Amino acid sequence: PRPRPARPPRGLLPDVRTLPGRLRDALSDVGRALDIGAAAALSTLDVRSSPALTAESSGTRRIAGVAVDLDDVHHVRKTTGGTVNDVLIAVVAGALRRWLDERGDGSEGVAPRALIPVSKRRPRTARPQGNRLSGYLMRLPVGDPDPLSRLGTVRAAMDRNKDAGPGRGAGAVALLADHVPALGHRLGGPLVSGAARLWFDILVTSVPLPSLGLRLGGHPLTEVYPLAPLARGHSLAVAVSTYRGQVHFGLLADGKAVPDLDRFALAVADEVETLLTACRP
Repeated sequence: PRPRPARPPRGLLPDVRTLPGRLRDALSDVGRALDIGAAAALSTLDVRSSPALTAESSGTRRIAGVAVDLDDVHHVRKTTGGTVNDVLIAVVAGALRRWLDERGDGSEGVAPRALIPVSKRRPRTARPQGNRLSGYLMRLPVGDPDPLSRLGTVRAAMDRNKDAGPGRGAGAVALLADHVPALGHRLGGPLVSGAARLWFDILVTSVPLPSLGLRLGGHPLTEVYPLAPLARGHSLAVAVSTYRGQVHFGLLADGKAVPDLDRFALAVADEVETLLTACRP
């Protein structure tokens, strides 16, 4: 009798029992991608930013740093509720209002779209491993004259984003990279980087630091100011970290578009004082 052909290894054959699950996962991924894409497209239709936050890159940069007492931020949080991050985002919104009014651009009706990056941990079985960068997209209530009302608006927006999760909404555009082949990355990467101005108006990011003291060349660091990347078409980016009882705001701006970055830095410190005053009985 003729010998039977060898069967391929079992591991190379698709397990029919897993096909329904794979199909559900594929449909879920497609649905999520469509949801993110639609939300991102809608966010570009209602632009309420200020010309002060957009600029053609001049190739120059300005930096500034602001240190405020972490206890003051905690006091505001305990009085009003929410999180420390809510308070810090509200501080940025209030500082933008002051800065725009002082330079004569005006803040009435201004509600720029802020991208708040979120690190989303990959499952242990995922390839590649590590974190995936997603984000929340929200409107900063710059046009609101009441500091506590601004904080309440920020807290409500962040709560909605958290309820939806970092995998949904316009801020999760970065996650679409998982569904794009390598060729698409090479061809579409430059286009996406140039479209940042259409997607959001300002980057506000929190940079986690270790609780223990840091040293450089054997010398202890007393202050650490993070710097966020400045997207093409943007004039200002804000990064925040907490370190040794202080909150450090690192400000990065286009040197030509924002010659008065020091005024925005003063506005950040003044806004913290304004919130403290508003929280006093």
